[in-house]
Amino acid sequence: MGLDRRWRPISIAAQVVILLDTNAVIWLEQGHRRARPLLKDRRRLYLSPASLLELQFLHETGRIRIDAATTSAIAEDDRWLLDDPPAAAWFARAADLIWTRDPFDRLIAAHALLRRWRLAPGDEELAGRLGPAATMLL
Repeated sequence: MGLDRRWRPISIAAQVVILLDTNAVIWLEQGHRRARPLLKDRRRLYLSPASLLELQFLHETGRIRIDAATTSAIAEDDRWLLDDPPAAAWFARAADLIWTRDPFDRLIAAHALLRRWRLAPGDEELAGRLGPAATMLL
């Protein structure tokens, strides 16, 4: 029996995987226009545990308003998945990022680099440090 010559493999575009910076999470929560590019195409969105900790710090210092239950709700939101990279490799990668003294930027950038995902940062400096191939500036 011969092969059916009409059969063609279906080409599925590679799914773009994006790690959300804390600003991107806040903008998605607020429905901000800067977050709209994240909702296009077939983007798979991930959240770093470092962003959850940063959100909690921002809340505790009065820089953003969320209730205590919101951090848990953010972690469980269906729009993204919470990723859990191996801590030793993640922190070692963060230690190499000597261009910033912001521990959250280090951890979130290292998370994206470790997974080889694109990062959706909210600031141009972070995007510039990682380069256009590794980021999706909002």
